[in-house]
Amino acid sequence: MSDDGLVAVNDGLWIPRSELTYRATRSGGPGGQHVNTSSTRVELVWDVGASPSVTEEQRELIRTKLANRISGEGTLLLAASEHRSQHQNKEAVTGRFADLLREALTVPKKRKKTRPPRRASEARLRAKKQRSQVKKMRSGPIEE
Repeated sequence: MSDDGLVAVNDGLWIPRSELTYRATRSGGPGGQHVNTSSTRVELVWDVGASPSVTEEQRELIRTKLANRISGEGTLLLAASEHRSQHQNKEAVTGRFADLLREALTVPKKRKKTRPPRRASEARLRAKKQRSQVKKMRSGPIEE
């Protein structure tokens, strides 16, 4: 995260803070008199579809990986209320936003198909034969 008006997501992507909309709301839950009068909870809203900072490929990757967090209008909404000050919550939600985007933009490595080694399959077959012998020896002699 940077203080010069840009949020660093990864080495190649910086999102201007001007694209982010912050809203302060009242925190819920217990807390006495102070919590009912101060708006310390901070919501961050980012329009994924209208952002000029991301490429189309990045936009599609974000939309697919964060589909459950993006609203029907195409906005990503995050909230922070763990701190008592609005400023700390703003920084916390911005950091969470950067981490979420960084995670969404990582492309998983392709899995290389591999075969089990011959020695492993031979060992498996040997173990099966041995187990079969153990079970065969368990049955007593057949009496006539």
